[in-house]
Amino acid sequence: MNAPALPKARMKVDEFLAWSERQPDDRYELVDGEIVAMTRDTVRHNRTKFAAAQTLEAGVRMAGLSCLVLIDGVGVAINDKTLRIPDVLVHCGAEPDPDALIVESPVIVVEVVSPSSERDDTEAKLVDYFSVASIRHYLIVFSEKRVVVHHRRNEGEIATRIAHDGNIALDPPGLTVAVSALLGPPPAGGTEAGS
Repeated sequence: MNAPALPKARMKVDEFLAWSERQPDDRYELVDGEIVAMTRDTVRHNRTKFAAAQTLEAGVRMAGLSCLVLIDGVGVAINDKTLRIPDVLVHCGAEPDPDALIVESPVIVVEVVSPSSERDDTEAKLVDYFSVASIRHYLIVFSEKRVVVHHRRNEGEIATRIAHDGNIALDPPGLTVAVSALLGPPPAGGTEAGS
């Protein structure tokens, strides 16, 4: 089965959203006006994404926050020519339109690394996500390496922590999550620590 031919013309985010609504099951991002096909999930990637969403949802509930956790498919407009689709995002504040395809002001974005996405997740998306003023935390989850890289926006700078265990404080909005819970189940034959 051949992949559909992607339009060659550069698009803006609003044009891309109209185009993407007409597409069958495939997933796409818009990067500098060009449509980029996203790879399908492996079982490991999907389970880790789900674990991260559940962990953040539990943290939101425990902290009593009025935040919404969304998984895979809702976009974040970086600018008028780039739209990213994080694996998980957390939006706090006014409830977004339930029919919206993008979230205007996410606070937390999460990407689960796969071999094909590692460079993009750790380089281009880091720059893209922190160009959105509302984003305070970018979590990069390496499920096979059993590590979470937490980039946090402070006053005028981005601080980075590499976490193998313990907790990650996400303030704002004011929740704490366990690294082990974000990582999901260890790989087959592995152990929770040291694998």
